[in-house]
Amino acid sequence: MLPIFKSIPTHMDYKGQKLAEQIFQGIILISAGIGFVYGLIIEQFGWTVYIVLAGFAISCVLTLPPWPMYRRNPLSWQPALPESTAEPSQKPQESTKKKKHK
Repeated sequence: MLPIFKSIPTHMDYKGQKLAEQIFQGIILISAGIGFVYGLIIEQFGWTVYIVLAGFAISCVLTLPPWPMYRRNPLSWQPALPESTAEPSQKPQESTKKKKHK
């Protein structure tokens, strides 16, 4: 793979995902409202569809790429545990008493 593709960030944090979803829904709703009103005024349903599709395209350009505004709150991961050569510990033995059910 080309090195230029490896340098492109592909992650988005959780708050960024929430922001992208809100922007996407807002643009779609606003474009649908504007398209409906405009199509109703000129009595052409085709213009309603064009305006909604334009809103969809704009919202895709704004929300699908991982823009820096969606990567402002990175997660802090725990450090990796060092590997040990010892065998994994086994569970302690259960008590040997048997319970009697009535």
